[in-house]
Amino acid sequence: MIETDVLIVGGSLVGLSAATFLAWHGVSTLSVERHHGTAIHPRAGHFHLRTLEVLRSVGLEARVKAASEEQFDPDGGINAVESLAGKEIATYIANLNEGVAAISPSTRLFMTQQSLEPLIRDRAQELGAAMLYATELVSFEQDADGVTGFIRNVISGETDTVRAKYMIAADGNRSPIRERLGICTRGPGHLAECITIYFHADCGAALRGRNLGVIYVFNPDLRGFFRLVRTGDSGFLAVMTRGDMSRPDALDVAQGIDEERCIAFVRSATGMPDGKVEVGDIASWRAVAEVAERFTGGRVFLVGDAAHVMPPMGGFGGNTGVQDTHNLAWKLALVLKGIAGPELLSTYNAERQPIGELAMQQAYTRYVLRVVPERGKEGMQPLVDDLSMEIGYRYRSPAIVAETGSGTSLYEDPRRSKAMPGTRAPHVVLQRAGKPISTLDLFTRNFCVLAAAEGGAWCAAARAAAADLGLVIDAHQLDHGDLSDPDGCFADAYSLSPSGAVMVRPDGFVAWRATGAAPASKATMTALLSSLLCCNAA
Repeated sequence: MIETDVLIVGGSLVGLSAATFLAWHGVSTLSVERHHGTAIHPRAGHFHLRTLEVLRSVGLEARVKAASEEQFDPDGGINAVESLAGKEIATYIANLNEGVAAISPSTRLFMTQQSLEPLIRDRAQELGAAMLYATELVSFEQDADGVTGFIRNVISGETDTVRAKYMIAADGNRSPIRERLGICTRGPGHLAECITIYFHADCGAALRGRNLGVIYVFNPDLRGFFRLVRTGDSGFLAVMTRGDMSRPDALDVAQGIDEERCIAFVRSATGMPDGKVEVGDIASWRAVAEVAERFTGGRVFLVGDAAHVMPPMGGFGGNTGVQDTHNLAWKLALVLKGIAGPELLSTYNAERQPIGELAMQQAYTRYVLRVVPERGKEGMQPLVDDLSMEIGYRYRSPAIVAETGSGTSLYEDPRRSKAMPGTRAPHVVLQRAGKPISTLDLFTRNFCVLAAAEGGAWCAAARAAAADLGLVIDAHQLDHGDLSDPDGCFADAYSLSPSGAVMVRPDGFVAWRATGAAPASKATMTALLSSLLCCNAA
């Protein structure tokens, strides 16, 4: 029998992220993936700010950014055209990173999943994660102490047993694990039968020197989107409708598809009717908008497409899945180490299920507005801006101490959230040993107290309380140690008085804030940390 802390079922983008974040926190994992390796197609593509921030937190951002720039020009836009060579219809995002430097140390980027997954896999293995490819989960059982998984090598047929304390289901939108747990889904449901065409064609002339990242196409032949590598000679085209929308098969692009039709689609989308097109592969897929009603079942946690599946508009699918695992990893680590109570794990569902549903609904809204307006707006949520969706989403759970009058919205404008508990801690450039450092770089592994210039008592109280609880905590009083605030921006960005402080969780979300001169004491901080960790005070 193989023993591990966490069994991860699925080794694509989200499963690999789970392995990386858990290994970063010192948790032993075993990932099983039925395919023979990482992605072979350049799926995904538009990676959000928060995704790059969490990859940055485990030392991956620089590698990912370098690989992205080998394939795509940075700062590309998201546009709509009749065809690449033809008329432009709309600009959704003119420059992917315009204004980003003021709110994040990271940048958005385009990258193929085919290139990203090996980088995450390598980092996970550097940190000690174990992986078995060509291996599938046949069945599982769970009891009060853990999960027993029965696995099989798909080549040899050899079987083995894995005993884990917890299991993560990253097994895709048809998740057998979710079905076994009896967890239902809800949402608009099935939308269309689509295809993705991977092709080679010289599109340089049609690009006309424009830096276009994601290009939506609307013309009488098709509706969809495509993305090209920076050289303009290859890419993929996702086709979501074909022909007149009054046709009964307009949303069934995959029916009867062949290479000849694919070449016609590419020529129409590029606006080059006589262009030479070589089709490398054709992948069929279903556009679906659904979310699981709950993300947990006993000791099993749903992440990624197993928890929520959505159309690709806005790029929410993979990004939301990566952030699922980032939320879950530190909680599992602290429970496994005996520092947090097991009830902390219930906050995964409380925090991520509403955000997964919000992301799914926003992807559906963009699908209707950008691709199939004929569906109408009934049941469609109003559009939420991309920045609020990426870094403005907000958590509510026992692992957050909400402030009175803070409202019930699932998101806030991150430029105005001011470190409200439940939101991502704001980016402020500080100095450490004379060199600039983002506040976000302080939140990578441990709870962190950041105190304003006169809030040193909070730091002392937090250190004392954490020592009694066996918790590693970082505590910094600005301008009284290695961290300084030369521009004087911190207190305003975090809405603190000179004697205030903020508690930030290992995932970079604000758990609590002392905005004024409330008395700092070890007893206060012990009660606070015990509450956040869902355990009784020492």
